[in-house]
Amino acid sequence: MKVIKRSGVEEKFDIQKIVSAITHANADVAEEEKLTAEQIDELAARVQDKCKKRKRAMNVEEIQDLVENELMSMDAFNLARKYITYRYNRALIRKSNTTDAQILSLIECNNEEVKQENSNKNPTVNSVQRDYMAGEVSKDVTKRILLPQEVVEAHEEGIIHFHDADYFAQHMHNCDLVNLEDMLQNGTVISGTLIEKPKSFSTACNIATQIIAQVASNQYGGQSITLAHLAPFVQISREKITKDVREELEITGVEMNEEQISKIVEKRLRAEIKKGVQTIQYQVVTLMTTNGQAPFVTVSMYLNEVEDEKVKEDLAIIIEECLKQRYEGVKNEQGVWITPAFPKLIYVLEEDNVRPGTKYWYLTELAAKCTAKRMVPDYISEKIMLRDKGDAYVCMGCRSFLTPDRFTDNGIGNIAKAKNYVPGKHKYFGRFNQGVVTVNLVDIACSSNKDREAFWKIFDERMNLCHRALRCRHERLLGTPSDAAPILWQYGALARLAKGEKIDRLLYDGYSTISLGYAGLWETVYYMTGKKMTEPEGTAFGLEVMQKLNEYTGKWKKAENIDYSLYGTPLESTTYKFSKCLQKRFGIIEGVTDKMYITNSYHVKVTENIDAFDKLKFESQFQRLSPGGAISYVEVPNMQNNIPAVLKLMQFIYDNIMYAELNTKSDYCQCCGYDGEILIVKDEDGKLVWECPKCHNRDQSKLNVARRTCGYIGTQFWNQGRTEEIAERVLHL
Repeated sequence: MKVIKRSGVEEKFDIQKIVSAITHANADVAEEEKLTAEQIDELAARVQDKCKKRKRAMNVEEIQDLVENELMSMDAFNLARKYITYRYNRALIRKSNTTDAQILSLIECNNEEVKQENSNKNPTVNSVQRDYMAGEVSKDVTKRILLPQEVVEAHEEGIIHFHDADYFAQHMHNCDLVNLEDMLQNGTVISGTLIEKPKSFSTACNIATQIIAQVASNQYGGQSITLAHLAPFVQISREKITKDVREELEITGVEMNEEQISKIVEKRLRAEIKKGVQTIQYQVVTLMTTNGQAPFVTVSMYLNEVEDEKVKEDLAIIIEECLKQRYEGVKNEQGVWITPAFPKLIYVLEEDNVRPGTKYWYLTELAAKCTAKRMVPDYISEKIMLRDKGDAYVCMGCRSFLTPDRFTDNGIGNIAKAKNYVPGKHKYFGRFNQGVVTVNLVDIACSSNKDREAFWKIFDERMNLCHRALRCRHERLLGTPSDAAPILWQYGALARLAKGEKIDRLLYDGYSTISLGYAGLWETVYYMTGKKMTEPEGTAFGLEVMQKLNEYTGKWKKAENIDYSLYGTPLESTTYKFSKCLQKRFGIIEGVTDKMYITNSYHVKVTENIDAFDKLKFESQFQRLSPGGAISYVEVPNMQNNIPAVLKLMQFIYDNIMYAELNTKSDYCQCCGYDGEILIVKDEDGKLVWECPKCHNRDQSKLNVARRTCGYIGTQFWNQGRTEEIAERVLHL
């Protein structure tokens, strides 16, 4: 059994430390109130048993809480007071310097919690450590100075989660849609250097990767680009290559007809497209931003984003090449093809690609093969998105969606001063999200003790708390000068503001969103109704909660002209934190707090046996009520030999749900060459670890494991809560 110290370092459980602490406090009470040595040993043994039953590494604070409870149950009140006083005095000493121990443990790679905080960050790398060190300082300043105490306390108790506190000290936003079209067509500036309109497709791709890296280094969330913004450069390359071929023929004196010339041109053009797509694929994987990781970038493949039919055909060529290269994968250090985490790909299903016989069906078949092998692309249904949002467009990062803008209706106009603004047309690229605060719905439920009236009263209180926390996010961005991130605010990624101009105008009128996140709807419904969310009574209550959440965001939006939006939070490390906090506050409640994780957003619980089609159909009604961001998934076995089934699922997505993905597995053991599923097992201390079933290798540095975490693919392993969730996922097909 392991214990996590306050510094984050993990060590073996030592019962003698409990005995020693109680013995020291015992020495300070009157003789008649002292516990015997045998009583102290028995108390420590009971605490040890309770820790074992939690089936996870307990932190020091949790163990001390158990000790206090045991002392009180023995009526050793004075001794308990001495013990509590000792804890309080130690806490005061620690508050005088809250960061040193954490930073030192980070540098030595001993901080178990931080090591598994982000499944796409390698904590042994200097740049990652530097980012984490800066994050510890930022969190310290944020908690002591920048946030109201009630928000800090609610965050630490797991009542809410104030996302990305490690970046809050800086004036940074969350995620966005990069206006790549404006930057490529009208020029941009990178690191003080003017970048003019590229004169070929391959150059456009190279510039795009530089923009991606710059954007990632100036924000903390995901970004999305679209291949449609690169498509016009195919014709520029075609014309350039045609000119070169004609000049070569003239020099050599060789005569060719137009058909022959066209074949040579198209062959060279395809080679350039391959080179350009390869640049994006490999640059994104190998680039390292200032926060020590590859850019969290999503690439959209949406044919109907282009109106000109010839440009659409060129876009189809780019999409085809992108899918082929992702299907192939990238080589690991041993030269074996594996699944990369980035870029995330999203393929939009539409009328001209979704059924056999349609013009671009061949692309959909290729997408299905790619998903079966590499877990991407994910799928957006143009049909359902047009129904639910009125427009079809990609999400920011893994799942955060903008609201349709109000610029045309309200006469707001081109407030970002973009050079590609089209009056009367909705604008999405160049817009962003201000940040997220997530409410722990399970805590509301457990706090109500199953009383519906109490539930809604506490719900209202928590919504007001979330609103105050979201206002902190908004107000932190107010007054930010465009000079803080020129690539974003001055050179076209999000806007083209003047030097020194503040970004305030972009925080209102629907230009940007700000997100109320939610988590644990499944457990909330089960606790309050005694029914699963998939049962009629459970469904009704779940939908009622979602409606109430939307009522609040709608009320705030109307009152403040800020686009508050409801967001299905992709809990990664926080699912473990919420679970531990719930267990501390309410104990173990079967079906509610008995796991090391709680269920993401509105999802059906991972242990629930449900058919893939039923799951997608059921979750679609909840996804529709999560306009600020949501994604559904189905867990599937190896589908590489059953592509028709993948295509059936994709067609079902098109007809039934806006945004969904298929989760499969893609692993490799560097020790023995095993390329099947790497398993999750328990070690001798009960800790969940990854193991090759062939050679039993447990060295994570020699295992390539790719799993869908929360929309993105993770490749650097996960904390115990998320690992348990991954281990317990059942197949839906």
